[in-house]
Amino acid sequence: MSATTEHTTHRAPATPQPEFTALERAIINRLQYGLPLTRTPYQDVADELGVSESTLIQHLEALLAQGILTRFGPMFHAGEMGGGLTLAAMRIPDEAFQRVTEIVNRLPEVAHNYRREHDLNMWFVLATESPEGINEAIEQIETLTGYPVYNMPKEKEFHVHLHFEV
Repeated sequence: MSATTEHTTHRAPATPQPEFTALERAIINRLQYGLPLTRTPYQDVADELGVSESTLIQHLEALLAQGILTRFGPMFHAGEMGGGLTLAAMRIPDEAFQRVTEIVNRLPEVAHNYRREHDLNMWFVLATESPEGINEAIEQIETLTGYPVYNMPKEKEFHVHLHFEV
């Protein structure tokens, strides 16, 4: 942001933190490191935590149903599988934000769509079956929404291994 740009930040009210049981904390903290690559990954994690496999799965399902976990599943690196992967951003007026969000989120190539307090206020990841698919997806989004998409491909990859202990 330049010194001549005026920008007002609107902060959302603080979201109350959920209360977790000791087992929920253990499950969330453990699974942030992934499942073991074994024939019985859920059983193996359940054994580590000292619970049954069905208890582990029931807790996972409950955390998903409550919206505490929004996704639980494998993460694939499209670029390493021969596909395309990029970070994209858009500048969307407040009055159009919900409509554009719904359009963008309907596309199977879109993941991790978040609103940011910035001039470029919509950020998402595009993952496609081929590198050329990125430009096709961007063109489709621009056509459907009427707003430009700013493509920000990765120049260098960093492995941060970010985990959030609860």
